[in-house]
Amino acid sequence: MELFGYKFIKFTLVDLIDVLVVAYIFYKFLSLLKGTRAAQMITGLTMLFVIAFFAFWFQLQGLMWLFSNLATVGFIAMVILFQPEIRGALAQIGFSRIAKYFYRGEDSATVDEISRAVLKLSVLNHGALIVVERNIGLRDFVQSGKEINAKVSEELITTIFTPYTPLHDGAIIIRQDLIVAAGCMLPLSQNPAYLKMFGMRHKAGVGITEESDAVCIIVSEESGEISIALEGALRSDIERTQFKEILMRFLKA
Repeated sequence: MELFGYKFIKFTLVDLIDVLVVAYIFYKFLSLLKGTRAAQMITGLTMLFVIAFFAFWFQLQGLMWLFSNLATVGFIAMVILFQPEIRGALAQIGFSRIAKYFYRGEDSATVDEISRAVLKLSVLNHGALIVVERNIGLRDFVQSGKEINAKVSEELITTIFTPYTPLHDGAIIIRQDLIVAAGCMLPLSQNPAYLKMFGMRHKAGVGITEESDAVCIIVSEESGEISIALEGALRSDIERTQFKEILMRFLKA
């Protein structure tokens, strides 16, 4: 079906859909890059493309030879440079918002246990890193820790994060109503906004949410401050009286 035309140019419904899909892909790609090291790389690559354009426009043979040879390995280099962003994008595509509509969410009793444990850890100034798995599996990270497979409880969580216990330095990963593993190693965020402002625990909490749709709860060992990370963003300094409500909202996001 032709929408409109001008002389020899015709614009059909298929063309409109094509443009919208391409625009959406670019939008999602740029959204993923926002606030990451990749955003800085994109600036550098854009400059290279501009230089390449002028090199071919003015027939600068030396630069043309250089860019022609770089093009053969450019795709592989892009995949390597943007590996975390590509992995995150594929993970998000793998579980769309349409599929999330059918996701039941965390059991309220489990959320109660988590909330009570976090509030207690906050009062005691015991550092904690609690990852709640949602739709994207975290098997690789589970395997980096000690398998537990025990029902979520306030007592178990607070015991794990008691200082000087064997597993208190890593993260626990919760799947539905089970703590599947403790002492897990998480990827550190490379977002420049968090590199200098926060310590390792907060960077790990943000890092896991950059690579999955998990919700991560962080309790500061220094101040007892409670933070929640989701989709690579961190909400910090959460009031204890509001924590459970905010956690429920994040789990349903």
